Amino acid sequence: MSIVPDANLASPLGAKNVVLVHGGFVDGSGWQKVYNVLKDDGYNVTIVQNPTTTLADDVAFTKRAIAQQDGPVVLVGHSYGGVVISEAGTDDKVQSLVYIAAFAPDKGESVQSLIANPPPGAPVPPILPPQDGFLFLDREKFAASFAGDVPAEEAAFMAASQVPWGVEALAGAVTTPAWASKPSWYLVATDDHMIPPPAQQMMAKRAGATIQEVQGSHAIYVSQPEAVAKFIEQAAQRKH
Repeated sequence: MSIVPDANLASPLGAKNVVLVHGGFVDGSGWQKVYNVLKDDGYNVTIVQNPTTTLADDVAFTKRAIAQQDGPVVLVGHSYGGVVISEAGTDDKVQSLVYIAAFAPDKGESVQSLIANPPPGAPVPPILPPQDGFLFLDREKFAASFAGDVPAEEAAFMAASQVPWGVEALAGAVTTPAWASKPSWYLVATDDHMIPPPAQQMMAKRAGATIQEVQGSHAIYVSQPEAVAKFIEQAAQRKH
């Protein structure tokens, strides 16, 4: 005797489509461990490979990934990826937003405006002067600032494989922040030396996000994939 499931029963997964958006200086491969956990838990996961040249280009790449999904989407952004999801997340398919140690700009804000006046004593990311309109982090200081809790060899590879981050992307301003109309979740990395944790808390509270603190560096999605994936699943299931 076979049992046919009732098609009207709600999926325990809630939204089953997760779209992951990376930040500046890195590419989508850093999401691999988070991807593995989500896939094992039954989610359909898409990783966007943004050029990080301009915000408009990155939003277009992300919207193409959203368009490929067959139902509601949980849109996740790390660092500068938070700017991208704030702009792209107004798409009708996007059910919820998840910020992972990310910028969550309001209307008219950009990474450039959000980092313009750091509080006294805040860590200063070791960003080198622009070359041909692109930014890099100092390789020697990359691990300490970006990936302090990532194994040394892995952090060294991340430093060596940096993706140049366009100055234009840094200056790209959000028009209508998606968090103003979509439920949001925000994971604060408490040992972040790129975006100060108090700044993360401010942006999360302003967005009305469900907030969770996890001990970890800016690369928390690499060092704490299980915690990050489970937090994303909370958003998929709309658990506050």
